[in-house]
Amino acid sequence: MQIILKTDIAGLGYKNDIVDVKPGYGRNYLIPQGYADMATASNKKQLAENLKQAAHKAEKIKKDAEELAAAIGETVIEIAMKTGESGKIFGRVTSIQISDALKTKGFEVDRKKIAVEDVKVVGTYKALLDLHKEVKHTLTVSVISEA
Repeated sequence: MQIILKTDIAGLGYKNDIVDVKPGYGRNYLIPQGYADMATASNKKQLAENLKQAAHKAEKIKKDAEELAAAIGETVIEIAMKTGESGKIFGRVTSIQISDALKTKGFEVDRKKIAVEDVKVVGTYKALLDLHKEVKHTLTVSVISEA
């Protein structure tokens, strides 16, 4: 079954993408929740017209995402965590902490657009920033022991 996504859905696609899903997933979850529409001929035609009109706006959004990625560049974010004797951290590093650390450096990135690997000990890790469907940026996160 083909559907047109109304919002970005992790692992499935981005807004205005036409994707194939199993009929039950589409009819029982995506469409009733308002995340998608059926990909009928009229909906596809309407989508094409909307995309044509929004092309200029989309190009500006992509350009802004590229500028943000370039501005962040090789920035290293330091996050202080409570640790045990062996350097193992208590709790976990979350995307909210990374987003807040980026805000303090002057970069506005939504926490939902940050994917961080599982952090268990003090060290340096990578976080993936999904700024746009065509713009991804890798950020270095340094986890240090809180004094």
